[in-house]
Amino acid sequence: MAPPRRKHIFRIPAPAPATIYVRAGFNRVLAEEFAALKVKRAELVVDKVEAHSQGDLRENFGFKAAKDAIRAVDRKMDELDRFYRRNTFVEVDPTGWLTKPTDTLLLGHVAVIEKEDAGTNRKHRFTFLVATYGETGSDSGIECLPHNSPLATALLGLTVDKPTKVKLPAGAAILTVRSIRNPTQPELDRLLAPIKPPEFAEE
Repeated sequence: MAPPRRKHIFRIPAPAPATIYVRAGFNRVLAEEFAALKVKRAELVVDKVEAHSQGDLRENFGFKAAKDAIRAVDRKMDELDRFYRRNTFVEVDPTGWLTKPTDTLLLGHVAVIEKEDAGTNRKHRFTFLVATYGETGSDSGIECLPHNSPLATALLGLTVDKPTKVKLPAGAAILTVRSIRNPTQPELDRLLAPIKPPEFAEE
């Protein structure tokens, strides 16, 4: 009799190590989030022990709820720890974006981008602030584009009015930077949100 076949579980590979640009204070926020999770886990362990003392575990919903909550916190702590250890974080001050040279597209620039889909030749035009990790703000027609996104990675270093063919997750496209400028302080005030720890997809 042939031995049973092992079940192959598909797992998405972890992202490669990267240099991630963040706003000043991001590393402190990460440390505070990890410390808060440790406190929360300790409280849940107390709840689990108390529920365990209340009798039959087969019908002890408090015990099961505490156990599941501890697992969820452990997963989040593991993800946060891997995220921190895998990557290099460089803190930057956005006030430096106000006066950067605009010869090529860099982190902190506001740019008008024309994107032509290679398959359909349809053109789209966007205005982006190339921002630090995790920024998603949008205001007055300007959207934050995190520097480590596939689109920003393809755009950084380009100059004005030089079409460049690139491969994006959605398919091949031709990108053209139509203008590059520095942001204003009011734009940064409106677009940049308070620093938050990263969010990870639920398993």
